[in-house]
Amino acid sequence: MSEHISVLLQEAVEALNVKPNGIYVDMTLGGGGHSEQILKRLENGRLFCFDQDEYAISKAKERLHSYSNITYVHSNFENLVEEMNSREIDKVDGILFDLGVSSFQFDLPDRGFSYNYDAPLDMRMDQSQSLSAWHVVNEYSFDQILKVLYEFGEESFARNIAKKILERRLKKPIETTFELVDVIKSSLPSKVLRKKGHPAKQTFQAIRIEVNHELDALKNALEDAIKLIRPGGRIVVITFHSLEDRICKKIFKSYSEINIPKGLPILVTEEPVLSLINKKVILPTEEELAENNRAHSAKMRVVQKNHE
Repeated sequence: MSEHISVLLQEAVEALNVKPNGIYVDMTLGGGGHSEQILKRLENGRLFCFDQDEYAISKAKERLHSYSNITYVHSNFENLVEEMNSREIDKVDGILFDLGVSSFQFDLPDRGFSYNYDAPLDMRMDQSQSLSAWHVVNEYSFDQILKVLYEFGEESFARNIAKKILERRLKKPIETTFELVDVIKSSLPSKVLRKKGHPAKQTFQAIRIEVNHELDALKNALEDAIKLIRPGGRIVVITFHSLEDRICKKIFKSYSEINIPKGLPILVTEEPVLSLINKKVILPTEEELAENNRAHSAKMRVVQKNHE
């Protein structure tokens, strides 16, 4: 099993501008790499760590056992406000999102996230939920599967793959990751199969996003993060595919601009709710890319709250 390496580790924590006595939220605890760096900068402050994966929390607790100023929250980050309010916290100084799937989730074969291992179709980050990849593949209608593959995977051959999935499951349910990979490969033309990269990547991404309703959860969590952050506080988001980054860009843009109809001679005195700390996305360095292959698609955006 490969070690979980946090992407854009120093850049993200530096961007948070951690105050020693502040209150911070790591929305995606994962292996605990970012959390550890935040905790090193805290004195009397506190860090709240969200993860819907109990295994991730157990691994992070091993790593962070020496810190007492940390609270673990076993919940989807879209429950941010509810979970923080239940702990009598109504404002925080910084919030970090490190999206995507942790390395150890990919590397545990029985979790069914990876097309590189033969495993039961699962892909649930929260093992207590009922919906799994098996249900999506074997119970969704043709139109539902097509929509998932096209919208969440941006898969050019979504129609072919959806058709083949329905044909195969008529004979018997598609039970494993390798069975699904076989269906995907049989749906693609030879010229695509010869291209660099795994032919199942986009389909697996799409099904994973559907199973964990990742994009809706992200939209809700970003809106709540903007409400929860206090003026002067920062939100840092690391994304790993274009759909996530598009959502962040759109939401941050809407809160960082004052919309005035063209041609009206109005003097702008109002300040937007957010300011963009980086106008362009921050990307991993060449050194990080060489050390960590999973950093290749990473992009980071940072905003600071100006006022309520």
